[in-house]
Amino acid sequence: MTHRTLVRALLTSAVLAAGVMLAGCDSDQISLAQNAKANQPVPPKLVAAMTEKDMDMQSPILVRLFKQEAELEVWKQTRSGQFALLKTYPICRWSGDLGPKVREGDRQAPEGFYSINPSQMNPQSAYYLSFNTGYPNAFDKALGRTGSQLMVHGDCSSRGCYAMTDEQIAEIYSLGRESFFGGQKAFQLQAYPFRMTPVNMAKHRNNPNMPFWKMIKEGYDHFEVTKQEPKVDFCEKKYVFDAVKAPNATRDPVFDASAKCPAYVVPEEIASAVREKEQQDAAETAKLVSKGTPVARLNTGIDGGMNAIFASKIPEGNTGLSEGGDSQALQSMSLARAPGTIPGTVNPPRPNLAVQQDEPVVATTSSTTPAANTRVASANASDKSEGFLSSFARKVGIGGATADASKTAAPAPAAAAPAKPKVADAKPQSVVRVAPKAEPKVTAKPAPKPHAPDTAAAAPAATQLAGSAPVVQTNSFDTRFSAVK
Repeated sequence: MTHRTLVRALLTSAVLAAGVMLAGCDSDQISLAQNAKANQPVPPKLVAAMTEKDMDMQSPILVRLFKQEAELEVWKQTRSGQFALLKTYPICRWSGDLGPKVREGDRQAPEGFYSINPSQMNPQSAYYLSFNTGYPNAFDKALGRTGSQLMVHGDCSSRGCYAMTDEQIAEIYSLGRESFFGGQKAFQLQAYPFRMTPVNMAKHRNNPNMPFWKMIKEGYDHFEVTKQEPKVDFCEKKYVFDAVKAPNATRDPVFDASAKCPAYVVPEEIASAVREKEQQDAAETAKLVSKGTPVARLNTGIDGGMNAIFASKIPEGNTGLSEGGDSQALQSMSLARAPGTIPGTVNPPRPNLAVQQDEPVVATTSSTTPAANTRVASANASDKSEGFLSSFARKVGIGGATADASKTAAPAPAAAAPAKPKVADAKPQSVVRVAPKAEPKVTAKPAPKPHAPDTAAAAPAATQLAGSAPVVQTNSFDTRFSAVK
């Protein structure tokens, strides 16, 4: 048994090594066969769960991500051929807003359907372990969307990525590794703003991202009714799911994301099941709207979210745009065990003070509010989250970390946000406590000669990103430039 385990680890390492070479990593890095992180065995509890659910260790996997719930699901194929849920992982941190990624540097974690092959697995990550989501896909490119190095990784800190704890990503990585060894060429990653339920569709009905969300909900529904990985194609700048050639066609349809859709059909057993689910969901959504289900809270510049289990473990923690952010719920979860190690450098979602100053905060919107008055999530103009490291990664030809190097020069906490202490008054219902401290008698003193700290403190909104910690230690997350994500 030990011999077989060693052989499997060596062979798997060879597969991953080939993938890393395709990604352009240096050949003088340590041998992947000796990489303890990348070759950790699947934990015994997961092995037992697979046995109980009639799954093989090396059967295919599928991953689903949900921002609002801050959860990552790993599904695995059973011996019946259908997928079943193996484990749900709370997400430690994700950044941006509900909605798809649009451009480089907008801090958005992507949404949509992506394919992960062995070359996208990074065993040499500076953030413990990681895999590249594959953003932008053909659909994103057809719309002119830009971005690079969007990852699922460890270290609990995000600049447009989905961040887990090191222990969590080790498990997820091992499951992907075993599926590749079992013959799966790529596993599917489905990223959603929230679970595509009638309740959530009703709550977010006025969001201008809704046409996009309805489109990817079709893929969500295909998976829900079949429990099979949906085949994904693109044409006419839209997603197409489970398309096959028409009955009279002699060859399979050829899809181009920017071109007209070819002739195709969806198998009737799938199409009818999806159609029935869509009709039921639409009827339930309409019923909820008619009953006055309130529109979801508008984004007030809060950067991303965090699962409540993690928010309950850190000072002034909150869940941001994820659910379960009230202090009482967090307090009740504080005694629960965290699923992994939370590094000291992790910071909870915080509001963008610059956005709040320019635009009044609306805590909630009634169901009668016109859609024209609904403010939608947009990228913060001051965010340059992927600038330095993305450029660094491209220069060396590897999957680099998407972090903001300017964070290392952040001012001291006392000077971080006293510029306009009335911001908290403008946002009485915010889920984030903003408590700027007035500078005691410092402003009454004559201004000292200009120097670097005073210059940084003079404009905190321009130098400090939403969601960033005021002080960063030299050995913290954002100073690890020596390796890829």
